[in-house]
Amino acid sequence: MNAKTIQRRYDLDWLRVLGILLVFFFHSSRFYNVEDWNIKNNIWYPSVEVWVGFSSSFMMPLMFAISGASLFYALGKGGFGKFVKDKVLRLLIPLLVGALTHLSLQSYQWDKTHGLFSGNYFQYLPHYYPNSINWFGGHLWYLWYLFLFSLILYPLLRWMKGDGLRFLSRLDGWLSKTGVLYTLMLPPFLLFVVVGADSPLMEGNGGYPYIAYLWILLLGFLIVSGERVQEKIRQLRWVSLSVGLAMVIGFCVLYTLTADKDTVSLNLILAVVLRVFGGWICILGFFGLAAQYLTAPKPGLNYANEAVLPFYIFHQTVLLAVGYFVLQWGLPDVLEWAIIVVVSFAVIMALYELAVRRFNVMRFLFGMKPLTKTSIAQAVEVKVTKTA
Repeated sequence: MNAKTIQRRYDLDWLRVLGILLVFFFHSSRFYNVEDWNIKNNIWYPSVEVWVGFSSSFMMPLMFAISGASLFYALGKGGFGKFVKDKVLRLLIPLLVGALTHLSLQSYQWDKTHGLFSGNYFQYLPHYYPNSINWFGGHLWYLWYLFLFSLILYPLLRWMKGDGLRFLSRLDGWLSKTGVLYTLMLPPFLLFVVVGADSPLMEGNGGYPYIAYLWILLLGFLIVSGERVQEKIRQLRWVSLSVGLAMVIGFCVLYTLTADKDTVSLNLILAVVLRVFGGWICILGFFGLAAQYLTAPKPGLNYANEAVLPFYIFHQTVLLAVGYFVLQWGLPDVLEWAIIVVVSFAVIMALYELAVRRFNVMRFLFGMKPLTKTSIAQAVEVKVTKTA
């Protein structure tokens, strides 16, 4: 286990990059589904609504599971003080920077389109800072809850990697049983069924209550904590993907056909079963496929993996800014969406490359490690070699 613990998990890097791209495409579709948003197209599409329900079944749970897996490899590199410092630098500072800067544009767009403010953006800023600033970061809520939940779980996770190694080893055998592995989302399911929708416990984002992500973060840690469970996930990769996708598709069909979505019924309970367990089994499929096929570094992976956090921080603000203009052009909606995606991606990457990646001050503000003289020298050496 020790050798594997210190080995770079390229499969997790791939999952992190692909997961952020999924988040990006998910938000690009929000212009065209029925749910309210900062800016909306004047026509919504049932097919997009189905896509939103489908992808949200596993999208943010996947991101928390990846983060939980990363915690397994991060723990043991220092004490609690270093752990907190790392999380503050990686998560809280970018969250604060976002809340104090570009998230004001998202807030302005929401208030403007919902009749809460009538002036221009610069007239809105004095209103935003004392009254509307979102300290939990709007779409950056993931950073806040990842920080909070990491601190909550730290004593347990630290114990399991220290004095609790024997317990973790026994747990590895239990988790490697297919029936156990596939039913690990039972606590969140019971939460959906037992707790009323108006309960504070059901407050959430990304399709799930916040409290469910605490459990999923722990599961992400556990499913990479032992060799047997990891091997089981790898062996079941195609089964998990097939079963998980079938269940999530079943949820989409059943939920769409259920007329009354506000009253608890057998149909709704079955839909929750399909969504919660299907989404989790999809995640197991993704982890298994990555463990089988994405274990080697590829050109551009390090660059993409380093860009993940700044990309996430920028993506929704840029999408909304680009969408604001493109939606006024009167183009066919499919063409509108394609332009929004391509232009937004290009703008995000340009901002990252030209305004963030090259400058240590900006890297600090966006939760990145500083460039060292060694890394700069290596980059120059690689560039010279390629030129030669």
